[in-house]
Amino acid sequence: MSEDSQLQEAVLAELAFEPSVTAAHIGVTAKAGVVTLVGHVESYAEKHAAETAASRVKGVRAVAEQLEVRLPFESERDDQDIAEAALERLAWNTKIPRDSITVHVEQGWVKLSGNVDAQYQRQAAEDEIRPLLGVVGVTNAITITPKIDVQDISDEITHALHRSWFFDPKLIRVTAEGGRVMLTGTVHYARDRQIAAATAWNCKGVTAVENEIVVK
Repeated sequence: MSEDSQLQEAVLAELAFEPSVTAAHIGVTAKAGVVTLVGHVESYAEKHAAETAASRVKGVRAVAEQLEVRLPFESERDDQDIAEAALERLAWNTKIPRDSITVHVEQGWVKLSGNVDAQYQRQAAEDEIRPLLGVVGVTNAITITPKIDVQDISDEITHALHRSWFFDPKLIRVTAEGGRVMLTGTVHYARDRQIAAATAWNCKGVTAVENEIVVK
């Protein structure tokens, strides 16, 4: 069996193992570490879960996701209902500054805009919207406007990466200009590349992360 076929089988097995995904509706192809997901899912949350499951398989370097969200009849909601539910969920999340996010819904696709202080707040807003009934997609256009000194960002991220057993300190380099961070170097797995980016985003004051880490 070729490496591509082995990777395809591994991703299919991981999708079948993931309880929030109906693997029977998803097809997988693999070529040189790039995995493509095709088919359909019943919610945007399931779509996200499928992509996450595929990306954590050993040997996956990138995921091309071509899944269609087909809402069951009982899950369909009109745009006004989705917008009202979204605003309520955002209001109940203590991570998100009150009245900082604007919600626009068109045919089930939700666009989030506004300003927050940090990436974890931006991500929290998207996480609240993803599982709502009727949502077929989310565009996160929330901007980050830090309120702290950003001079020591690269050092803080470097120290955080070095504390993790995932990374060899000699293989990852962090540079920063203002709140914009660039990550370079190499890792063995796509999962580790994602963890490095998430670690950078967790640092207060980061407004953008350019992840140039290569999976080898």
